Amino acid sequence: MKLFNPPGRPAPPPDETPVGMTLGPRLTTSAVSFAGLIERLEILRSTLRWSSRLERPEIEKLLKQATSLRDEVMGLSHKERFVQAATREGVPAAEAAQIADHDVEIEPIAQSSRERRQALLERSFVFEGTFGDNAKLLESLEIAEKAAPTDLPVLIDGESGTGKELMAKVIHANGSRVERPFISVNCGAIPDSLLESELFGHRKGAFTGASSDRRGKFESAHTGTIFLDEIGELPLTGQVKLLRVLEAHEIQRVGSDEVIAVDTRIVAATNKDLRRMSQEGTFREDLFYRLSVIHVSLPALRERRDEIPLLIAYFGDEAAGQLKRRPLKLTPRLRDFLLHYGYPGNIRELRNIMYRLSCLAGDTADLAHLPPDIRPGPAAQAKVAAGIEAPVPTSLSEAKRAASDEAERAFLERGLQEVGGTVAELARRFEMNRSHVQMLLKKHGIHSKDFRGSRQGDGK
Repeated sequence: MKLFNPPGRPAPPPDETPVGMTLGPRLTTSAVSFAGLIERLEILRSTLRWSSRLERPEIEKLLKQATSLRDEVMGLSHKERFVQAATREGVPAAEAAQIADHDVEIEPIAQSSRERRQALLERSFVFEGTFGDNAKLLESLEIAEKAAPTDLPVLIDGESGTGKELMAKVIHANGSRVERPFISVNCGAIPDSLLESELFGHRKGAFTGASSDRRGKFESAHTGTIFLDEIGELPLTGQVKLLRVLEAHEIQRVGSDEVIAVDTRIVAATNKDLRRMSQEGTFREDLFYRLSVIHVSLPALRERRDEIPLLIAYFGDEAAGQLKRRPLKLTPRLRDFLLHYGYPGNIRELRNIMYRLSCLAGDTADLAHLPPDIRPGPAAQAKVAAGIEAPVPTSLSEAKRAASDEAERAFLERGLQEVGGTVAELARRFEMNRSHVQMLLKKHGIHSKDFRGSRQGDGK
C-alpha cells in the first residue's frame, strides 16, 4: 500500500473533507489517512469477530457494514495514490483525477498487487487486521486462503514480531472451524516438567499438586484450532508426544491410561530454521515434515516499508489513548530515522518504540527519546543537524540500493555502539576480516572513535 504523503501538503478546508473522513482526530485526505482508516476498520472487524459479548448475528451484521465501508475507502485510496503519482510526473491534478476515475494503470506492479488484494476481498476473505499490498504478504495470504478450508497442518515462519499469531487467526477465521475454539499455546513459556500436563491434561493425583482432573489445551481446542507458537522451543520429549497426536489424533492425560480422541487443527509457528534444526538433531525430522504440509512465510517489516508511516500513526494514536495524552509530534529527523530503521524486532519493536516516545517525550519527540541501543551515532546526527539529506532515488533499483546501504550503515553503527567502538571486537562479532570492516566503515563515513565509551551495559 502506497503511504507516501508529499511534504508541505496543506490540510483541506473543513467543507472539502470527504464523507466518512471524520472518524479520527488525525485523519485527513492524504493517502496515509486513507490507509489509516482502512487499518482501523480492519482492527474493528477483528475485534468484533473475537468478541464474546455480542451475539453472532449482531457480529455478522457489523462485519458486513465495516466490509462495505472498507471497500469504498480502498477505492478512494487507490484514486488518491494515482493522482499523487501522476502529478509527480507533471500531469495536472484535475486531468489525473479524471484518468483515475476510468481506472487507467500508471504503476503496473502496484496495480497488480492491488488487484490481488481486491480479488481476495471479492472472495470474502477475512483479513483479521492484516493490510498492505506487499507481494510477499499477499502470497502468504493467498496460501492461507487455500489452506484454511482444509484440516492440513500449517507451519508459519518469520522473524519475531511479524504477526505469526495473527496469520494463524486468519487461517482459523477463513476455515470451517471458525465457530469453534481457537486456543493459543506458547511452547517456549511452559516449563519442561509441566509441558505434557499443559498440552494433554492430567488426572487427579498424577503428581504433587494435581488436586483435580484437568483438561489440556488439545482437549480445549477439540473441533477447533490449536496454535503452537515457538514450536522450535519444544523439547524432544514433547516433540514425540506431539507427533503421536498428529498421527493418531488421540491423547492421554498424565496419570491416565484412557485414550481420548481429539479433532484439532494444528497451526504451528517459529522464528527458527526448523529444517536446519532437524539436520542438526535438535528437532525431529518426521515432526517437521508433519507440521509443514502447508508452509507460510511472513516478510519482515523492512520488506514492507510502505506500511511504516501508517504503523507510526496508528501506534502513536493507540499509545496516546492508553496514556491519556495528546497524539505525539515527531521531529523531522526522528521521523526520518523511524522510516529508515531496520526494525530487527519488526512490528512489535515499532509499537514499543512509539509507546516509549509517547511516555518519555512531552508534546514533541526527538532522537534523544529513542532507546540508547538504537539511537543513531554522533556522526549520523551531525549529518541530520547540518541538513544533509540523501538524494531521492530516481528508479526502483536505485531505491533498493539506497535501502540496502541504509540498513548496512545502521547495522554497523549499532554494532559499534554495542562493542564501544572497538573495530577488532566488531570484526570478531561479525566473523569478518578487520580490514573489510574498516573498509565498510570508511564507505559510510563512520568513525569508530565516535562510539568509544558507549558500550552497552558499562554504565556510561
